[in-house]
Amino acid sequence: MRVSLSATVVLVMMAQPLWAMDAEEGAALFLEHCAACHGVDADGQGPMAGVMTIKPSDLTSLVSRYEGAFPYERVIKRIDGRDPLVAHGSPMPVYGHFFEGGAAALKTKSGQPIMTSRPIADLVAYLEGIQQ
Repeated sequence: MRVSLSATVVLVMMAQPLWAMDAEEGAALFLEHCAACHGVDADGQGPMAGVMTIKPSDLTSLVSRYEGAFPYERVIKRIDGRDPLVAHGSPMPVYGHFFEGGAAALKTKSGQPIMTSRPIADLVAYLEGIQQ
């Protein structure tokens, strides 16, 4: 009975999100770490955009550029460095160590879960909420 109860508790815990996304926290993280390049309005027009080799993306138009669906996997992998971008002079993220901590599982368009950290999940929640 104990093994069965323990297994049930583990399965129930695994079925729940590991951490709720917090778009408000994501907005604060964005302003602190991303706005210099992507702009306060996330339109790609930050004060550092002019000196970058590859211009920052307009992050408010991700859904329209990706067939009407928010590109969770691409955004997460770009932020956490699994899909590096060298426009910053080094692979993104510049603040990689900062975005560690906590755990979250988000789902891609196909329903496939993708693991990330809580700060990145919060950034994703913010970015998803500002789509035009």
